[in-house]
Amino acid sequence: MRYDQPMSDPISSKPQLASSTGGLPSAVGWSQLLLTDRLRPGDAVVDATAGNGHDTLFLASLVGPQGRVWAFDVQEAAVLETRRRLAEAGFGETCAVIHAGHETMRQKLPEAFHGRLRGIMFNLGYLPGSDKSIITRTETTLQAVASALDLLADGGLLTVAVYPGHDGGADEQRQIAEWAASLPSRRYEVQLFRPINRSASPPECWVVWKRPV
Repeated sequence: MRYDQPMSDPISSKPQLASSTGGLPSAVGWSQLLLTDRLRPGDAVVDATAGNGHDTLFLASLVGPQGRVWAFDVQEAAVLETRRRLAEAGFGETCAVIHAGHETMRQKLPEAFHGRLRGIMFNLGYLPGSDKSIITRTETTLQAVASALDLLADGGLLTVAVYPGHDGGADEQRQIAEWAASLPSRRYEVQLFRPINRSASPPECWVVWKRPV
């Protein structure tokens, strides 16, 4: 390195993967970082919780027009907003946004893609800007993540952003942790990303890699 070259301002040049406060990535940020490293144009992927469509658009941008994207949400407002966002970005014809719960993933996806998905994202909790009493439910979430592992291709990645701080979130986090810990290590590698020096209940990112056989 040449020391006569001006160094960038560490305050003004915010890292691309920083959180909104400039710190380390958020739970969703870790998910996106890992999926960006793994996904390629032409891959088939699922956004299991479409919400306002940000993750769906993120996945669509990674797999491109030659890829396949399915997104699920139980709220009509989320489905409409996701479709609008995709259409504005030019992905309206290449992504399927399904008005159904993520526990129906296996039934809704074409059988030809079972076991062929390269990435599946879950962003649990409630829809930002909407009724906070409408949240993902532990029972259906556990059904969905179990199905997701079957739908993943060997070498595929499952990410789950969990929010234990809202009503019902702590129970969902606890059961996701128990489910993840029970997965056989010969078939799956599981990692957890979370802050450890915060007094509140911080969001977590669970990542499951399906080992090739």
